[in-house]
Amino acid sequence: MRTILLLVEYDGTDFAGWQLQPNGRSVQEVVETALASLLGEPVRLHSAGRTDAGVHASVMPAHFTTARDLPLRAFRDGLNRLLPVDVAIYEAYEMPETFHARFSARGKWYRYTIDRRTVRSPLSGRRSWQVRAVLDLAAMREAASRLIGEHDFAAFRTSGCAAKTTVRRIDSIDLVEDETFLHIDVRGSGFLKNMVRKLVGTLVEIGQGKRPAADIDLLLARSQGVRTGATAPPHGLCLMAVDYPVHFQKNV
Repeated sequence: MRTILLLVEYDGTDFAGWQLQPNGRSVQEVVETALASLLGEPVRLHSAGRTDAGVHASVMPAHFTTARDLPLRAFRDGLNRLLPVDVAIYEAYEMPETFHARFSARGKWYRYTIDRRTVRSPLSGRRSWQVRAVLDLAAMREAASRLIGEHDFAAFRTSGCAAKTTVRRIDSIDLVEDETFLHIDVRGSGFLKNMVRKLVGTLVEIGQGKRPAADIDLLLARSQGVRTGATAPPHGLCLMAVDYPVHFQKNV
């Protein structure tokens, strides 16, 4: 059996998320349906993670196994002929049988984009959160620095999160200005459900002067009566990259 890794890009606007849903259109379902048509057999994809409804991905690694002896370009080009316009495979690789898109991953990079213009943008509105208030970036950076390292992020997960442990490691949070846009780049070992969006919502409230940067310490300590900011809307979030050990990177 061959282990094939697909790098999937998608606009999450019209999806109920990556994972198969009983009553909603999912990215996994769309790609698996195309694969079944291409290979003539049912296929199960295993992804590096699960994005929520409305969240995008510049790259979502997902692998499957098959006995079919097709060239790699057939998986890319053949699938792209079958996929809708909001999903594409931009590369396919053959990986060792020990590779797993989720369990082999050692880190992820998410980018949240804020549009600081006072007038809404029809072009960027599907990929960014419009925040009209002037943001204190110094206060936001101070707050972000308090999140770096390994912490219990229980305060930053949604009530529906089923993770067995809430301890995660954040390696960096960078605030990058790009004209009217503010990108919040979060890199870490892994993330709880809605964790990045709750982090962003809290940082924005700090930038708006609604709460001090020191609230981050109270949230990490799970102090009673202290809650995160509102969960930032999903359409500003995009999975940018997934990091794998060097011995797997040589295959891609």
